Amino acid sequence: RLASLDAFRGFTIAAMTLVNNPGDWSHLYSQLAHAHWHGWTFTDWIFPFFLFIGGVSMAFSLGRLAAAGADKPALLRKLALRAGIIFLIGLALNLIPGFDLSTVRIPGVLQRIAICTLLAAPIVL
Repeated sequence: RLASLDAFRGFTIAAMTLVNNPGDWSHLYSQLAHAHWHGWTFTDWIFPFFLFIGGVSMAFSLGRLAAAGADKPALLRKLALRAGIIFLIGLALNLIPGFDLSTVRIPGVLQRIAICTLLAAPIVL
């Protein structure tokens, strides 16, 4: 385990909680909202932080497993299954609280994380 990565993960989750629940939405601090078109706010850093954390974690765990002689095609299948589950969970969460297929957001956050995981796994291996 890497203590600094765990600390960064904790900071990112706390920051995600803050930007998703900033309090009074009618009196919002500008850094707790996404940039409208151009620019960059604190909120816009959260998703890239999660991707960075996932990439570093993947490099450590897959590097260790590959160095131990694990079967690389089996690791890729396992990661593809994990990415599929993350993708489906993201779709399911988009259907809550009302099951309305017309409002499903296919390129949601979890779906994008799943796609990035699927694309990064062969590169890491």
